[in-house]
Amino acid sequence: MTEFVLVAGAWLGSWAWEEVVPELRAAGHGTHPLTLSGLADRQGMPAGQQTHVQDIVDEVERHDLRDVVLVGHSYSGIPVGQAAERIGDRLTRVVFVDSNVPADGESFVSGWSAEGRAMVEASIAGNHGFWAPLTAADYDGQGLTSERIARIVGGSTPHPGATLTEPAVLARPLGELPATYIKCLLDGDKPSDDVTELLASEHWRLVEMDTGHWPMFSEPRELARILLQAAMV
Repeated sequence: MTEFVLVAGAWLGSWAWEEVVPELRAAGHGTHPLTLSGLADRQGMPAGQQTHVQDIVDEVERHDLRDVVLVGHSYSGIPVGQAAERIGDRLTRVVFVDSNVPADGESFVSGWSAEGRAMVEASIAGNHGFWAPLTAADYDGQGLTSERIARIVGGSTPHPGATLTEPAVLARPLGELPATYIKCLLDGDKPSDDVTELLASEHWRLVEMDTGHWPMFSEPRELARILLQAAMV
């Protein structure tokens, strides 16, 4: 039995996986949707990037999980990628869902354009240290119905800013980890340059989804199917 630890991206919590979890459980696997510190039902808890890494490691160790598939969506690919190398032989595979990936000494915003980074930093400065959630208009063109957009916007909470600006810490090259990268094509038809470089590793595989950046909402069954396949690689 595979144990899936599911971590959604910025502004989201464990609730984001509600339509994916039943599909994985029906296939006989364990599921552990995780809310990171400072978000959703864990609002008010101080958090930096290493706090989020430890949240994931703690979830695995607290439940003594084995045969673990760590799943990181969007921002959460950064803490998930770091946690993956810290759980040792408990790890079966990492799945990055249209996500950022960690680079040693680099932060979430390190690779952004100067304009994009300034926008995030301005939001953090203007919102008491938090990155403000997206508005409904920001989800246009991502394969989401108006009802699903309303659900995402209604459930989103401000994201702790320190997690976006602190550097990642990796002990070994990320390309050595067994990984699947899911590219959501409505959010760009090619992976970023750093992901493309990692996909040259014999340990990495690319899967494409014809949907937007939030596939747990737009295509939950298809996402679950891909996760189940990744666990068997």
